[in-house]
Amino acid sequence: MSTSRTALTLAATVGLAPVLVAQGLHVHRTTPRLLGASGPQRGSEPGADPLRLLVIGESTVDGVGAGTHEEALTGQLAAALARRLGRGIDWRVAGRTGANARTVRTELLDEACRERADLVAVALGVNDTIEMRSPTRYRRDLLELVVTAWRALGPVPVLLAGVPPLAAFPSLPQPLRLVLGLRGEALDAAAATLAELPGVTHCPVPREVVDPELFAADGFHPGPAGYRLWADKLAEAAALG
Repeated sequence: MSTSRTALTLAATVGLAPVLVAQGLHVHRTTPRLLGASGPQRGSEPGADPLRLLVIGESTVDGVGAGTHEEALTGQLAAALARRLGRGIDWRVAGRTGANARTVRTELLDEACRERADLVAVALGVNDTIEMRSPTRYRRDLLELVVTAWRALGPVPVLLAGVPPLAAFPSLPQPLRLVLGLRGEALDAAAATLAELPGVTHCPVPREVVDPELFAADGFHPGPAGYRLWADKLAEAAALG
């Protein structure tokens, strides 16, 4: 994001602070609270030479908006990878609703990395955006997460999912939607620079995922069809990376 755009975002955040706080509280009170996906947090796609997939992150990894993890991001990503790679996929979920990049690294990653993985997919950014973390801090937290994963697992490929475009979330009113959208773009641009590291791939969230028809009942998380589109894009990026 350009310096002028960053300055505009900061000015809008400060100038509209009372409105943003009021709207944020209203959204928190009125948005339906959906549970994470039910069922096992691990599974497999049949095939030879199975790839061990670990998906870690916030509520989208927890599967909010889908009934089971097979319908949510992890299961859909495993299925898409199996189709693209022509091999089996053994998948595991390490997600927590409300988590930011720092808490995922400090509270979820160690346990998740006790088992081997051949590919780590990371889906974060919405909570960091809502919590008004700076792009620099977000990038630092993601970098520490990647380095910690490599220390535990070796130099496995890491797939960073982009920050979802909050400017298109149906549940967010204006101007809150605009400001969070701009801040999310800034965090995503910072995260994308980590793709300069060997073994790291950054994949922006495709705009078609945020079609209002593809959201869950809360207007804040994807439904199964949205997860499927997102997973296909991530699988494509992983295969090319």
